[in-house]
Amino acid sequence: MAAAAALTPATPLRFKPYSTLRFLSFYSKNPTSPRLCPPLPRRPVPFHSTFHRNRCFCSVISAALQSGEMKKTEFPEKKVGEMGNKVGEFRKKVKIADIKGGPDEGLNRVGQTLVVMGWVRTLRVQSSVTFLEVNDGSSLSNMQCVMNSDAEGYDQVESGLISTGASIWVQGTLVASQGSKQKVELKVEKVVLVGKSDPSYPIQKKRVSREFLRSKAHLRPRTNTFGAVARVRNALAYATHKFFQENGFVWISSPIITASDCEGAGEQFCVTTLIPSSREAADSPVNAIPNTKDGLIDWSQDFFGKPAFLTVSGQLNAETYATALTDVYTFGPTFRAENSNTSRHLAEFWMIEPELAFADLNDDMACATAYLQYVVRHVLDNCKEDMEFFNTWIEKGVIDRLNDVAEKDFVQLTYTDAIELLLKANKKFEFPVQWGCDLQSEHERYITEQAFNGCPVIIRDYPKEIKAFYMRENEDGKTVAAMDMLVPRVGELIGGSQREERLDYLENRLDELKLNKESYWWYLDLRRYGSVPHAGFGLGFERLVQFATGVENIRDAIPFPRTPGSAEF
Repeated sequence: MAAAAALTPATPLRFKPYSTLRFLSFYSKNPTSPRLCPPLPRRPVPFHSTFHRNRCFCSVISAALQSGEMKKTEFPEKKVGEMGNKVGEFRKKVKIADIKGGPDEGLNRVGQTLVVMGWVRTLRVQSSVTFLEVNDGSSLSNMQCVMNSDAEGYDQVESGLISTGASIWVQGTLVASQGSKQKVELKVEKVVLVGKSDPSYPIQKKRVSREFLRSKAHLRPRTNTFGAVARVRNALAYATHKFFQENGFVWISSPIITASDCEGAGEQFCVTTLIPSSREAADSPVNAIPNTKDGLIDWSQDFFGKPAFLTVSGQLNAETYATALTDVYTFGPTFRAENSNTSRHLAEFWMIEPELAFADLNDDMACATAYLQYVVRHVLDNCKEDMEFFNTWIEKGVIDRLNDVAEKDFVQLTYTDAIELLLKANKKFEFPVQWGCDLQSEHERYITEQAFNGCPVIIRDYPKEIKAFYMRENEDGKTVAAMDMLVPRVGELIGGSQREERLDYLENRLDELKLNKESYWWYLDLRRYGSVPHAGFGLGFERLVQFATGVENIRDAIPFPRTPGSAEF
């Protein structure tokens, strides 16, 4: 293939009429067009000047009363639990993001009496006024609450009961701020301590390392960085479901426990009940595990009657439903027992895995391209405050990088052409390059960041010896219809392939790799009964969060990271 042809924009990645009509992009590149994902319609939510809402606050109030932090008279009496009473109507809380999130940053609400509930970020006591910065997790912005000594509950500030980390209920009037950091602030009329904070609270105003915060994973979402990561992660998950649902896919719940190894790598966590559970597992003697006469583990006595594992992928199960429902996707946790302590690996992670029936590799690449551009545009349009924070404090230029992905045409080249490009590069790589090698992160990032100036690149048609058994063999007999999508800063973000739909080819491949065909009997059946060309891809969700936020360590892209030697929280 000529170099010019190899490096041209990937025309199959743009949707063709009819064949890939279902993947029409739902966003516009015109910045004046409507937002990608307008908020869902909501009923107007009246916000009262006193704490009088149908949504009960009983559990919090009860706990505060028991701890002596609150007096009964501080909240209106509610008759609850009487025979025949109706359940109150659920109403969405009005949060700080609702108050300050509009184009005028809250100025349209000036003069309103509002209630804010959240956690104290900082507290500054001055001679005539006290400033409380309160955050409820709905946005990066705090609500600055200004108190005079005549405010009800001010004695809780004077006594030190209200401190950094404490949870409080604040009522006051929204006024234009005299400071330059915010447009509005709350002039406090009443403050109630809901839950006090011990002086040992580790998340203070001073900056702490992310490594330290990983040891405080239960508290780190209260920091600016991890609160913002959580909100962007949520937006990406929402956009993922929205994209596939709008394109006619059906969400499938793939099993967590499996007896097969999708990737054939053998790096799986074993699930067993053979270790006695009548006492602490750590005290279980080895000789209590049942053995056969040959001294091997007797798996027939295990819960499932054979070895079982935590899944590394939901792909094989998704294929079964794709051969009945046409287009499906999974989105759930997966596990890999890879003893790696790098910033790129987790033992527990989430995967997004669509499967498309009546589709080939070109359809697969088109879907992956449209999906990535859709979710990136959604985050840029709906997480502006958090993205500005990442752009300032985490990775300068992350917004421009994401805009490039959302706007630029993706290009494709074959694995063979990619190897030639790397061999001609005026750069010394740590890992040598030759045809048949598995591309490393340094190779992938060079291709997308330098060779193509930040443009996403899809590499296709890999040697079959470095790819999984289920990938469709090409006519040359040496390569398979596989593709990897490379993006700046991360390298490989998406990996996919056209699946092998021919029974004889699939059986031969299982034999070549010495995989037990009996374990895949049901997978082979799909090729016996109405087999169709089909394709799909997998995307590690935490990699996507890293890509969107700029955080360097993947352990900071998931709420509770599971890594070798670490399963806290």
